[in-house]
Amino acid sequence: MNSQAVVFNNPKQLSLQALELPLLKDGQIQVEVAYSGISTGTERLLWDGSMPAFPGMGYPLVPGYETVGRVSYALPHGKYKVGDYVFVPGANCFKGVRSLFGGAASDLVVSQDKVVKVEESLKEKAVLLALAATAYHAVSKGGVGSPGATPDLIVGHGVMGRLLARLAVASGEPPPTVWETQSARTHGAEGYQVIHPDEDSRRDYRAIYDVSGDANLLNQLIQRLQRGGEVVLAGFYTKDLSFAYAPAFMREAQIRTAAEWKRADLLAVTELVHTGRLSLDGLITHTQSPSQALGAYDVAFNDAHCLKMILDWSANA
Repeated sequence: MNSQAVVFNNPKQLSLQALELPLLKDGQIQVEVAYSGISTGTERLLWDGSMPAFPGMGYPLVPGYETVGRVSYALPHGKYKVGDYVFVPGANCFKGVRSLFGGAASDLVVSQDKVVKVEESLKEKAVLLALAATAYHAVSKGGVGSPGATPDLIVGHGVMGRLLARLAVASGEPPPTVWETQSARTHGAEGYQVIHPDEDSRRDYRAIYDVSGDANLLNQLIQRLQRGGEVVLAGFYTKDLSFAYAPAFMREAQIRTAAEWKRADLLAVTELVHTGRLSLDGLITHTQSPSQALGAYDVAFNDAHCLKMILDWSANA
């Protein structure tokens, strides 16, 4: 069976190709994809060629790690049955292309241990579980040691910033302040305030979470900390970061890097969403068909009004 897949042939070169799916092995399922999300962090770097070298990187590649769909084939005695609605954090099932991410396709073969069953009522919003898990991982320190401080300042009001803010509000802690410089993204706050950095005079923040990806902000953020405060680097930075030592020294500043989410984080946020403690509403702003993928990626990466672009594969069903 063939799957229609988005393929980055080279940086800024995209095509929709028919790729052969392998036969199911023990422990695998086949998923008919309904929706896949476009990441404005990782996939932007893959698209423009600025992604630092990682094992398995290279072109051509199938992008995507935010996928949701229905189990279409399953071997007997497996964890999932045909018809189950599942979140798929990418796949590695295509020959002739790199599948380091591999989720932007009409059909996938994937290990049943990678996917998570989700409520079908979530529909396309389930693609957001990967970003929600990333936000949760940052706050929880990935389960290593005691959890980090809940953010009282978040830099950036994209989807990741909004999810961090919603997690902070849901925790019962005082609502965070969010900085945003683009007027198109100042709306949509739920229980917290969004302001321009120039409007904020505070210099006693306990925990600043930066999701902007701007390597030039670190000095500014350190100077906004209280003594012993923490800056959490929760974005992805293509440039080396540096900071002035004296201001950091005087504040005994802590700097922490939040890496990618783990399965435990995904399970935790799925539970939060299913129980209504974390809302995914209002975060998907644009939808496009896979046949228009080139334009969809352009809008996702360059239109400030686009919080989240998804590809709707359900028409292929």
